[in-house]
Amino acid sequence: MVTLTRLDGQNIVVNADEIETIEAPHNTTVGLRSGKKIIVQETPEQIVGRVIEYRRKCNTQANAG
Repeated sequence: MVTLTRLDGQNIVVNADEIETIEAPHNTTVGLRSGKKIIVQETPEQIVGRVIEYRRKCNTQANAG
């Protein structure tokens, strides 16, 4: 799960596995597998970084157990 910020400043937690696309022609739009789109303040690079960090944490916990 990654935390993102909507344009109105509200935080939203998104399942990283559900992210299908990230577009940034003007605002950053995250497209989900469900077809829903979320406009957020973060840049595509920030979102990718958060997803990578989330996956690292998951892999570390899986290997430790």
